[in-house]
Amino acid sequence: MAGTVAAQDLNRGDVEKIVRDYLLENPEIIAEALNELQRREQEAEEAARLQVLSDSADVLFNSTRQVVLGNPEGSVTIVEFFDYNCGYCKRAYGDMVRLIDENPDLKVVLKEFPVLGQGSIEAAQVAVAVNSVAPEKYGDFHEALLLSRGQANLSSAMAAATGAGVSEADLQAAMATDEAGQTIEEVYALANRLGLTGTPSYVVGNEVVMGAVGYDQLTAKLSALKNCGEATC
Repeated sequence: MAGTVAAQDLNRGDVEKIVRDYLLENPEIIAEALNELQRREQEAEEAARLQVLSDSADVLFNSTRQVVLGNPEGSVTIVEFFDYNCGYCKRAYGDMVRLIDENPDLKVVLKEFPVLGQGSIEAAQVAVAVNSVAPEKYGDFHEALLLSRGQANLSSAMAAATGAGVSEADLQAAMATDEAGQTIEEVYALANRLGLTGTPSYVVGNEVVMGAVGYDQLTAKLSALKNCGEATC
């Protein structure tokens, strides 16, 4: 009863002083609380991202507007968001080619995600047109433009496309439609929901991977996806 009375006798100032003194004597509690807060926030973000992946699975993996390299019927899939002016995307291209060569069951989905200015948007528009009128030539076009030196823009993209054997007249006709705009907007909306802000970014199984993580990490995630059904076992 005495304890109850003593607690009732404490005013706000007394309680604040007790808490303050305790925290000053045990400052590690603050660090523990911040770590726990960070852990909970990360768990919430991951749960939200998994929900987005689930809700967006059809447009993410099966959009009629996407480009597929490797095995279209592959049982494991990597989705790459890229920009033709992204230096890291250029360096990561060799990793993707190697992964396709070494994994005959790999399906690679490419998402045009132009985030580096008007030239990138123009290059993406040409790329969408190439995929529309000559999808069998997209791979050659993609490699030529992505690995070219200098700024990717309308001029360089058209040169890469015609160099790959695509008719300029067909390209112009395709670019006169709203397909390119709709394709890019679809990717922007998807990237926004996934929290993507840069390129390259990948989706492997149930995991979003940001940045040019390299061949070894992508290989490890593919192995885990094959063995465990998730990008991390």
